[in-house]
Amino acid sequence: MPISTRLTQRFGLVHPVVLAPMAYAAGGSLAAAVSRAGGLGLIGGGYGDREWIDAQFDEADGVPVGCGLITWSVQQAPEVLDLVLAHRPRAMLLSFGDPRPLGERVRRAGVPLFCQVQNRRDAEVALEARADVIVAQGAEAGGHGDQRATFTLVPEIADLLAARSPDTLLCAAGGVADGRGVAAALMLGADGVLVGSRLWATSEARVSDRMQSSAVAAGGDDTVRTSVMDIARKLAWPDRFTARVLRNRFTDEWHGREGELRKSGEVAARGWVAGWIAGDPDRANTFVGEAAGLIRTVEPAADVIERMITEAGTLLAGARSAAGLTTTPAPERA
Repeated sequence: MPISTRLTQRFGLVHPVVLAPMAYAAGGSLAAAVSRAGGLGLIGGGYGDREWIDAQFDEADGVPVGCGLITWSVQQAPEVLDLVLAHRPRAMLLSFGDPRPLGERVRRAGVPLFCQVQNRRDAEVALEARADVIVAQGAEAGGHGDQRATFTLVPEIADLLAARSPDTLLCAAGGVADGRGVAAALMLGADGVLVGSRLWATSEARVSDRMQSSAVAAGGDDTVRTSVMDIARKLAWPDRFTARVLRNRFTDEWHGREGELRKSGEVAARGWVAGWIAGDPDRANTFVGEAAGLIRTVEPAADVIERMITEAGTLLAGARSAAGLTTTPAPERA
């Protein structure tokens, strides 16, 4: 049975599930599959590869999808945002940087603005950018993020929105991989969930079979937050954002030795890049979160979403029938 929330109502969705715009993994096929399944698919525009972005919108083949971009990267090449907006995306998600310089352009184009945040201050900035939807991302998530945990960040942001901007919607991200995660997010005050790692492990994702197999075989304890991959790729990520990946020989050798890698790790960096191109999880890192411990199979995205929502619906129905589960938002700070 579908779960109706403010997110599904406002965006005309069947399920309150948004695909995380994972750079290069979330291409047009995966985004379209999520949208066809009743969620909202977002193409992972990543670092602004124009030809790749155009190709992925073509691959979506007319299915309504949105797009996500890395904010600090777009600010270095603002024309990328115009390229995406020309495709008339269903929504635009900005993450990892100040969305205010770009948000007005999104709104002028008539595109709903999603802002992913990693702490309360980020959420306050997103409100200044007049975000339609705020995505509260916990550090459990795969790929880049910060330090706060999903379980406490989501209700804190929910209370902030209830006090200051009740019409702004909230999605939870980070560690949501099954119906338990969906139900928990909604109980914490979210209107929906943004799902990365679990939809990364689907047949439509642009991910090598070997990397997906490595994630299925792994547990949450096998991940690490680190910046060594960004150093190898020569990406100028802000210091506050590290990435969660599966540990391998590269992270075992270089994590904690970032300075040495910058100075003398050119050969090692070339090896990482070659491994990434080859889809080799032993030489390059698999970008997946702590939810790896909850992933058992690689299957179509529609099957994943259907099972998540069925499980969540059963859990929420049980919660509604139990006594004493109403909540009162915490008082707003002075």
